[in-house]
Amino acid sequence: MPNLEFVAYVLPILVVIALVALSIRILREYERGVVFTLGRLQGVKGPGLIFVIPAVQQMVRVDLRTRVLDVPPQDVISRDNVSVRVNAVVYFRVIEPEKAIVQVEAYNDATSQLAQTTLRSVVGQHELDQMLAERDRLNADVQRILDEQTDAWGIKVTNVELKHIDLDEKMVRAIARQAEAERLRRAKVIDAEGELQAAQKLVEAGAIMARSPESMQLRYLGTLANIAGEKSSTIVFPLPIDLLGALRGKG
Repeated sequence: MPNLEFVAYVLPILVVIALVALSIRILREYERGVVFTLGRLQGVKGPGLIFVIPAVQQMVRVDLRTRVLDVPPQDVISRDNVSVRVNAVVYFRVIEPEKAIVQVEAYNDATSQLAQTTLRSVVGQHELDQMLAERDRLNADVQRILDEQTDAWGIKVTNVELKHIDLDEKMVRAIARQAEAERLRRAKVIDAEGELQAAQKLVEAGAIMARSPESMQLRYLGTLANIAGEKSSTIVFPLPIDLLGALRGKG
């Protein structure tokens, strides 16, 4: 009988201790618990110490920290029919835990699949030059579309970064030839502009000298001084045109 009495007193205590131990949940500062009572959503609890009634309530932990999602390389055809491979990295976090659990089955996988399709769609709407020169704009477009579509899941997309835009070897050589041709074109344009400016200055100088014969004589004397300073066995003396005109008139 004493043993039966001992068991009768101790067994309920052990059952109560086991139920209390099973009902205790500890959530960290960055965690929240979505609690369901008999299958119905009761609410979000945490952080800290919470109690869940065994067999009646269930709790799903949700991490609120920012997650890094690596989008695998995607084969994309640009708007100018160039085949490229693009990959990216997406940063997102859960801001409404109840939506992330109730509205979508696996929000991490769903966000990954949505990021892949959105990346292909956005990149395919741009030409190759825009992909290479306007990467910040592409990042902003992908982030905006992802954020709008994941808002119903309680997810906030904080940032999207394109990591690599890979081209085949033929396209790389074509781009290099195009860049070289562009540099040659700019060099020729600069040379032509220099010749044009020099010609304009010569015309202005000739007009000034025509209005002032004394300046022409000074220029003539300066030229003679330059010739005399050179080490040459032959010296050519320029003959003014007006002197020839005067001699022709006398003849």
